[in-house]
Amino acid sequence: MIDFNVFGDLKAIRLNNFSKKPTSITDEQLEASKELWVSADGRIKLGIWECTPGQFTADRTAIAEYCHIISGSALVENELEQTVREIKGGDLLVLPKGWKGKWSITKHMRKLYILSES
Repeated sequence: MIDFNVFGDLKAIRLNNFSKKPTSITDEQLEASKELWVSADGRIKLGIWECTPGQFTADRTAIAEYCHIISGSALVENELEQTVREIKGGDLLVLPKGWKGKWSITKHMRKLYILSES
């Protein structure tokens, strides 16, 4: 039997405490998250993440990420193609396996993420 997990209001889910973002380029940038689900083999993870304004690098060499932006805004720069896209609440962003770049959070952001090693 398949066990269905339902997550209600994604804006209301409580996160873990904020801490310094390890890949931040900006002093004092903070992030918080809460993992909501992990596949039995550990290759797929789903959770909620928040980050304060500032810049950080991101490396998706080994994993793909799908992001549903719940609130906030950012500029996302693709390192390889040298392109920049603006994302905001309501958008869906796909970072394919192998993607590298930089995020510039312009307004405190909350997103639902799905990380997949597949």
